[in-house]
Amino acid sequence: MDDTAIDGATEGLGAKILDKVPIEITVSVGKARPLLRDLLQIEQGGILPLDRRIDDPVELYIGDRLIARGELQETEGPDGGEIAVRLTEIIDTMPGT
Repeated sequence: MDDTAIDGATEGLGAKILDKVPIEITVSVGKARPLLRDLLQIEQGGILPLDRRIDDPVELYIGDRLIARGELQETEGPDGGEIAVRLTEIIDTMPGT
């Protein structure tokens, strides 16, 4: 058996295994920079203003790497009322491109 056959078999197995690995994507809707004294005084029900507007794009991250931008959407159907993200821009994460 030559090395290409082994490499091809390994790639196929690796791809099948990787297809089932969950990843966590963080959606950033904004940041807040309150003074510590203000943060210590906030109570339940208080409002913490963010640096973005409700209709501004959100950013999607895997770890600390930006992978996409999108718009917040409300889902329809039986799970209506949940938040989802409609992707508007995929960031090129390939080095050297």
